[in-house]
Amino acid sequence: MKIKIICIGKLKERYWTEAIAEYTKRMKAYAALDIVELKEERAAGIEQGSEITRILNSEGEQILKRIGERDYVITLEIEGKNLSSVQLAEHMEKWLEKASGSLVFVIGGSHGLSEGVKARANFKLSFSKQTFPHQMMRVMLLEQIYRSFKIIRGEEYHK
Repeated sequence: MKIKIICIGKLKERYWTEAIAEYTKRMKAYAALDIVELKEERAAGIEQGSEITRILNSEGEQILKRIGERDYVITLEIEGKNLSSVQLAEHMEKWLEKASGSLVFVIGGSHGLSEGVKARANFKLSFSKQTFPHQMMRVMLLEQIYRSFKIIRGEEYHK
C-alpha cells in the first residue's frame, strides 16, 4: 500500500525535517510513503477576499494534479470529523481496503484548502478546532498514521 501526503509549503527548520525523517523511517515497515511538497502561493497584494480565493485556487490546482483517479483522499480540515487514535486506526484499516490507488492525505497552506480539493475528498479529517502550523500538522499526521499501523497490527506503542 502506498500512502501519499500532499502538503503546501516546504519544511526549512531542522527540527521539523528531523521529525519527518524519523517517522518516514518508521513507516517503511508498514507502507510506501511519498511526501509531496508543493509551492505555497504568495499574495500579490493585501491578503483578503479575492486574493485569498486566487491563492486557494492556485494551490488547489497544484494539489488536484497530484491526485490520481483511483486514490482515496483524506483532507485535513477544521470542519472535518474529529477521531480518537483508535478510531483513526479503524478508519485507516477500512480506507486501506477501499483504496485501489494510493491513500492520499492533503494538508493545505495558511489559508486552508480550495473548494475543489474539499469536493474531491472521500473523508474530511480534523485533528482539532484549533489551527496549527502546516509544518507541525505534517509531523502530527505522520505520527498518527504510524500509530494507526501499530494499533491495526496489535503492536505495542506508547500512550
